[in-house]
Amino acid sequence: MRIISGSARGRKLKGPPSHATRPMTDKIREAVFNSLASLGVFPEHVVDMYAGTGAIGIEALSRGAESVDFVDMGREQVAVIRDNLRTTGFADKARVHQMSVTAFIDRAREPVDFIVLDPPYADPEIIPTLERLASSKLVQSGTIVVLGHSPRVEPPDQIGTLEALRHRCHGDTCFSIYENVDPVANEDHA
Repeated sequence: MRIISGSARGRKLKGPPSHATRPMTDKIREAVFNSLASLGVFPEHVVDMYAGTGAIGIEALSRGAESVDFVDMGREQVAVIRDNLRTTGFADKARVHQMSVTAFIDRAREPVDFIVLDPPYADPEIIPTLERLASSKLVQSGTIVVLGHSPRVEPPDQIGTLEALRHRCHGDTCFSIYENVDPVANEDHA
């Protein structure tokens, strides 16, 4: 694994600590960021959920994001994320949270412009998690959410206030890009 583009381009990242962590491949990360760029999306404040190695959030930092919150429950995964942040020189632009994604969503107080979720493919709770996310303080009108998923999963075109912009598959990995289209999102949270 390596950083594909930006200020840390070519830097190698430490791989997953176990077979339970399945990081998004370089090819898929590149496809995600190319899709975002074609939509005019250049993330500044990012949350990388189910972060694993931190590769997606670190890619965002390399491409100019101002800050990234990394969320993963695993102690070993959190250690790998911290190592990769040190290696790439982005530790000062990141916060690493060792907790469940739902706990992070429930505790969030500030909206961000970009959220990526790359959960285990067999996670039966991903749609309810996305619904919870859509109604959380993390999203505002225009927040972009990317979901990594198996080709056997067909995410709906609408999840709460999240509306699908694109569904793409590359081999055995897919991703869906959503935008929060609720113009009054976050007003109730003030």
